[in-house]
Amino acid sequence: MNSERLIYCGPQDRDTMVALLAYHDKLCDPKRCTSKKLARHGLIRLVSRPHELPKGAVVLNPNAEVALSREDEARCRRLGLCVLDTSWKSGRLPRMRGYRERALPYLVAANPINYGKPVLLSSVEALAAALYIMGDEDQAAELLSKFKWGPIFLLLNAEPLRLYRQARDSREVVKAQAEFI
Repeated sequence: MNSERLIYCGPQDRDTMVALLAYHDKLCDPKRCTSKKLARHGLIRLVSRPHELPKGAVVLNPNAEVALSREDEARCRRLGLCVLDTSWKSGRLPRMRGYRERALPYLVAANPINYGKPVLLSSVEALAAALYIMGDEDQAAELLSKFKWGPIFLLLNAEPLRLYRQARDSREVVKAQAEFI
């Protein structure tokens, strides 16, 4: 994929930004879809087929066997960070061969549909959490600022996010996660 087609968001310069993408299967309520709202603001690029995501990019997948950590930051900056905007409850996640799949550690949702529920994050919460863990608080806050409830996500998860960001690798993230489960 041509890197010029990637969309970069946030106040930093383009060289340090993470390109954000979402595989969007159009199964959600368009009025509540956080990735569609981010796309309307020009903060993310939506794709309708998984193979349209940049090969080798980091894909947030709740079924991944490795936790996202700061080790993934360079790859995200180079190839992009992707979220699967589909019904995770239905178990219909696409097969993602050729991508670096990563799971997010334990966090609590702030979105109105799943407020206070662990792990049931909206797409914007997942992307913001990943950015925060990789040390990009500004880009995470920019995404969340588009939602009334967005900043609450960072408040609810301040301590876990801080510990996950301090972790050097996936094993340390999983170890830190044990404090909150």
